[in-house]
Amino acid sequence: MTDWLSRLATLAIPGLAVALMAAALTPLRAHAQSADLVLCDRLAADPSDPDKPADVKGVPEIAASDVATAIKFCKQASASRRALYELGRAYAANRQTADAIAAWRKASDKGSTSAMVELGVLYATGAGLAKDEAQARKLFERAAEAGNPRGVTNLAALGGAAATSADPARARELLAKAAETNAEAQYQLGLMLADGNGGPKDEAGARALFEKAAAQNHPGALMQMGAFTEEGRGGPKDPSAAKSYYQRAADLGDADAKAALKRLQCPVVLKDKRGNVVSDLCF
Repeated sequence: MTDWLSRLATLAIPGLAVALMAAALTPLRAHAQSADLVLCDRLAADPSDPDKPADVKGVPEIAASDVATAIKFCKQASASRRALYELGRAYAANRQTADAIAAWRKASDKGSTSAMVELGVLYATGAGLAKDEAQARKLFERAAEAGNPRGVTNLAALGGAAATSADPARARELLAKAAETNAEAQYQLGLMLADGNGGPKDEAGARALFEKAAAQNHPGALMQMGAFTEEGRGGPKDPSAAKSYYQRAADLGDADAKAALKRLQCPVVLKDKRGNVVSDLCF
């Protein structure tokens, strides 16, 4: 306690002293709460969560060694819907399904679209909650309406893939909203535009979306950009750029891109009289 607060506490105006002391300590409490949220984010943030700050990378899976610490700090920061969602992730990683569901319900009530998606998945699969496809659909719709790309893709999945959804036009509309900022949504919408699902075929538009997602190192989009630039779809043909896109996708583990690279390197296939492959000619 500072000297002036100590002296004030000795005066015969205790009510004022208490009020001033509380005011002085408020920034400290706010800082502590902010620090809890920073640590919660560091250990348990979801890379795909739209609520995640841009400067937070996130973790696809919470490390086993970090689970207990994540639960501690996310609990302390649980006034935030993001922290509640991340608390649910930490509980789920610790196989505390009931606690995860409780945290996600609170986060969902506060507007966390990622929590809505997690609850929707549990309802859709019957894992931890009674299977209820109608409830899952409602949750995915709420998340999708708010622009969450996982909400869109999971909603489409209830009727098949996005390309064969019972309402592809609606899936396309929702993906367009999410594609403003999200690489996965850009990729999914690009596929729909490329195939003409849910609306007019637009290869130039598809290529532009794939290019945006590829700039964020989305493996599928890199693969598509390789194909589009190799074939000249939606824009100029550029074999050199195609090879570069394929290589970047292959480096990320994309099997189709690896096969495409081999095809570019070995374009001639020698076959015997029966049509059996004898050898490749590689350059």
